[in-house]
Amino acid sequence: MPITDNDKNLRLAVLIDADNAPRDCLQGIMEEVAIYGTPNLKRAYGDWSTRNLSGWKQTLLDNSVTPVQQFAYTKGKNSTDSAMIIDAMDILYSGNTDGFVLVSSDSDFTGLARRLREAGQFVIGIGEQKTPSPLIAACNKFIYIEVIREKAVKVTAKSAQPARKKKQEPAKKQEPPKKQEQPAKKPEPEQPDSAPRPAATGHQPIPDSVVWLIADSILDLSGTADDDYVSLGAVGQLIQKKRPDFDSRNYGYAKLSGMVKAIDRFEVEERQDKSDPRSKIVYIRDLEM
Repeated sequence: MPITDNDKNLRLAVLIDADNAPRDCLQGIMEEVAIYGTPNLKRAYGDWSTRNLSGWKQTLLDNSVTPVQQFAYTKGKNSTDSAMIIDAMDILYSGNTDGFVLVSSDSDFTGLARRLREAGQFVIGIGEQKTPSPLIAACNKFIYIEVIREKAVKVTAKSAQPARKKKQEPAKKQEPPKKQEQPAKKPEPEQPDSAPRPAATGHQPIPDSVVWLIADSILDLSGTADDDYVSLGAVGQLIQKKRPDFDSRNYGYAKLSGMVKAIDRFEVEERQDKSDPRSKIVYIRDLEM
């Protein structure tokens, strides 16, 4: 689905019904959310004292999601829904969000999604294909977890393939230089051991996972472009939201533009800025897309 510039800047509250959401897809869910905006608030609701939610701990930590404890007051009754709905309304009235992401396949959140939309919020639903149609219809956008899982599997499989390297031109044969007598050079004065020495510099190998992170971000943004090219600045912003620890300097490149130019898979093009003729905008496209 093509997304507008306004959608990409939404302040989002991500509310997760841990009783009705798979934990193995949480990272993929957060990467999907990053396409539409910035998740300023991330909470997961459930009775964390139960055995079936014990495996969530590391996943929540890795994705910086705050667990909200909600004990089951009565056996067989789900009190998580009530806590999540009450929290959602408190967040709505705070006025600090532009939209909500409701991660659940439970139709009990249909009324919440409808109420949030009535308040002018952009509502994204994320759930399994078994999600009832009323909840899907109540959201501005609904994303199936099966699609997110399939996307993650493809990226993992592609990352396992050997990375493409830049083609190198064959070295030209050079004739041996003619021997010429050169005047003897004066020996350079030795530097004291305390003299500073230049630091070793060089580009580090770019992991396949990083290559596919860039390619995946280009694909996410390609719906807004008139051609195959997308703004490198927008790609960089999306990557930063997906992986906050990403930095091209970790691989020896001062800028992201220099890094993508070193990868044979991508093509970089500079275009004149229509609003400012004195500056240029860098665009990138995936040659394998």
